[in-house]
Amino acid sequence: MELNNSIEIPNKRYFTIGEVSNITHIKTHILRYWEKEFNTLEPTKRRGNRRYYTQNDILTILKINELISSQGFTIEGAKQKLESSISNNNSEDPTYALLKKDIQKIIDVLDK
Repeated sequence: MELNNSIEIPNKRYFTIGEVSNITHIKTHILRYWEKEFNTLEPTKRRGNRRYYTQNDILTILKINELISSQGFTIEGAKQKLESSISNNNSEDPTYALLKKDIQKIIDVLDK
């Protein structure tokens, strides 16, 4: 997967924090800090708390970096922007709307 700003994400399922740092050019301590600050960034942790990032995690990291570095957002502002864009995407997704209806039907049945 290649992005328009010349960052190429290899076609792999999981990436270590070192690989993500090399791909994104963001230091590992910053990535660890962002994990604590951004709920949308949750790499899988395995053996000995080793982090494994997905391609979606890398895209989220790049978005966070863009918001903070290029657009001048604070950490708090970037959090709000990411959360609002996620909720906007979910509300426009037809699958999300169908699931929401199905969940409401189940709740109605359970309430009876």
